[in-house]
Amino acid sequence: MEYTTGAPSWRLVLRRALGGLRPRRKAQRQRGWSVAVPLIGLAAGLLFTTSATTADGTALRDDRRPQLAQLIADKRTRLEDREQRAAGLRAAVDQDAAKLANVDEPVKRARQRADAMRGGAGFTALRGPGITVVLNDSPQRTTGTGTDAPENDDLVVHQGDVQAVVNALWAGGAEAMAIMDVRVISTSAVRCVGNTLLLHGQVFSPPFKITAIGEPTAMHRALESAEGVQQFRAAVADFGLGYQETVERNVTVRAYDGSSDLRSAEATE
Repeated sequence: MEYTTGAPSWRLVLRRALGGLRPRRKAQRQRGWSVAVPLIGLAAGLLFTTSATTADGTALRDDRRPQLAQLIADKRTRLEDREQRAAGLRAAVDQDAAKLANVDEPVKRARQRADAMRGGAGFTALRGPGITVVLNDSPQRTTGTGTDAPENDDLVVHQGDVQAVVNALWAGGAEAMAIMDVRVISTSAVRCVGNTLLLHGQVFSPPFKITAIGEPTAMHRALESAEGVQQFRAAVADFGLGYQETVERNVTVRAYDGSSDLRSAEATE
């Protein structure tokens, strides 16, 4: 059989039908990548440029932490300055009242009555035997695995734990008390913010120290029988929280030197 020179052979036709598309797909992929790579590079460059401009030489993830730390430090310094000014004003008022008492008999009698109540109100220092209780967070960290794995709340001291110790010491006959060396008075309120303690506008981190003056044996028995303290001790055994109780032979609880203004109160039935 003879073939004309102008007509392709059947092998050539079959090769073109089956294999002729491969170079085309390859060429298409090459053209696609040749367009996509510059676009990806351009987008990456824009992202890097935007991040560098926004960061302005700082780490994007950590840029707010120094600002927050500085804000807290500034607020704390301002609070300390105001407390010092308030203490100075109260001292000036006491001096003026003392001078007036020398020439005014009603003022003198009022000051004598107030002085008689200062000790019970917590405005004079007290020294004697007592007990110190220290509560601390657990050194453990949550793993997040298993049904018995502790959660974050299991590993920190809570407001209720501090209040349980304070109430037990009062019930055991405490005559004076201080938390973190701050005198506790009738208007004191213990609050926890996260794992920090807020008392009279001051913020404290654990461990939390509670000191009470009174008969040590009676206060120890009150701590042993208090339900809230028992629950905290169970958490000490389960999660490694810290509980330390020390008998003090002679400890000083200093006088309260802050404001005694009562801002709000609720009447109980």
